[in-house]
Amino acid sequence: MIKKNAGATFLLALLSSSISYGQYASDAFRYSEMNQTGSARFQALGGNHAALGGDPSTIHGNPAGLGFYNRSEISITPGITSISTKGKYLGESNSDSKSLGNVAQASLVISSQPGFQRRWKRSSLGISFSRQQSFQDVYNYSGLNNRSAYVDKVVEDANNDNLPVTRLEEDFDATGSVTGGPVAYSLPAAYYQMYLLNPTTADGSPYEALDRNSVVDQFGSYSATGANTQWTLAYAGNLDDKFYIGGNLGFSRLRYKYTRTFQDSYVDSPELVSVGQSEDLTVTGSGVNLSLGIIYKINPMFQLGGVIISPTFTSIKETFYQNVNAAYIDGKVTGPDGTLITPPYTNLEIAPNDFEYSMTGPFRGNFGATFFLQDKGFITGSVEYVGYSGMRVRTSYLSSSDNQAFKDNTRAEITDLYKNSVNVRLGAEFRASVFRARVGGAYLADPYVNTDGIKRDKMIFSAGVGYRGNKFFADLTGSLTSYNSAYTPYALNNIQDYSSVEISNKPVNVLLTLGTFF
Repeated sequence: MIKKNAGATFLLALLSSSISYGQYASDAFRYSEMNQTGSARFQALGGNHAALGGDPSTIHGNPAGLGFYNRSEISITPGITSISTKGKYLGESNSDSKSLGNVAQASLVISSQPGFQRRWKRSSLGISFSRQQSFQDVYNYSGLNNRSAYVDKVVEDANNDNLPVTRLEEDFDATGSVTGGPVAYSLPAAYYQMYLLNPTTADGSPYEALDRNSVVDQFGSYSATGANTQWTLAYAGNLDDKFYIGGNLGFSRLRYKYTRTFQDSYVDSPELVSVGQSEDLTVTGSGVNLSLGIIYKINPMFQLGGVIISPTFTSIKETFYQNVNAAYIDGKVTGPDGTLITPPYTNLEIAPNDFEYSMTGPFRGNFGATFFLQDKGFITGSVEYVGYSGMRVRTSYLSSSDNQAFKDNTRAEITDLYKNSVNVRLGAEFRASVFRARVGGAYLADPYVNTDGIKRDKMIFSAGVGYRGNKFFADLTGSLTSYNSAYTPYALNNIQDYSSVEISNKPVNVLLTLGTFF
């Protein structure tokens, strides 16, 4: 790790562009978006929590649902997620996939004895571990680019900031006094030391790329791991078997890590074989939130429910790593005097950067209804509001003025990028003696203000079966999520000179809930 003051200096350089502020806006959204959570039963029903009880998912969903319990239970929900993606870039398509196991939920519900002579009939206490988000992802892309290379972005950044040569030299440590080896404190400094970015004047700016004309074959990859999990403590009561009210307190734990690579392979270049870079981000965090929910049974056939969920207040630490590498024709490069020389570096580390900040997630609210088909099952649906535009990010890691600038600029990026959204969920359960069959679906609205031609709404389709005995229950569910996303490897002043990767995502989740009553 580098010293804090060096990391802060590097961070200030990163935050000099609005794109970097936008990165933290995107991070706030990444750590706040939730698709579908809960037990196999509730996920088979489209993730409906608002107006249904008697399931461990209500502990972190609508805690009022705990009031329906008339006996205690313990359960666990292991799962397998299979990720399938297709990346389209510059007219080419590439597919990728991976599978992994996880624990979607584990819970304990302790129900009180019924109070027949009291209006408050019973109460229940619930404790659960739940997987609120999964960050597991993978994709790759490639394409032939005859308009630009990554080095063009580095050149534009250096020219836009009017960086003098003295600054690029100061941003490089050849002795390794801090990290134990040669290290650059910015991408332009690394490219300058590797002769990939060259000055055209004595002062430096404007800079130009070593090779400005050759076509490049570009390849990139992304692999991510991690999850946002939550321990939840909930309590609920039941008034006259008609009105159910409950609250919970959730403690979240955030773990996220990704590795991203990008390479330009030069076609018929007189100087370069390839230039590549890689980056790694490691994120940890912890947070807290509150929920308050109610369910009202209008009659034995129909009930309404709702829950309000506070923003999750999360403290986050991250470490960012970068590396640049290059291969030259015959291992030589044209020097300042026009002669061929051996470049002093073909691989350079960018100084790792530590940063700490806090995030306020979106406010959420769910409202739903359940219609019972006597003893044949039920149909349930809900509408979910998510206030993405209310997300906040702030830090105390920098100076007071820079802390305020970080807060204000990130806030502006959030309102520019994201809007409040309304999601819809629908599910049904059909019963035959001890057996159950379920189907469900969810529509998650596109939360982006400008879609750049890509629709980012999500569709989730689910189905499952279950068994309910006197002492034991089991549920099996499969769900398919379908949505599109995009990634831009680099951006240039002229939007015609760069492209984005369009990514088609189709993850499949298979869950098995096993539980026993006591």
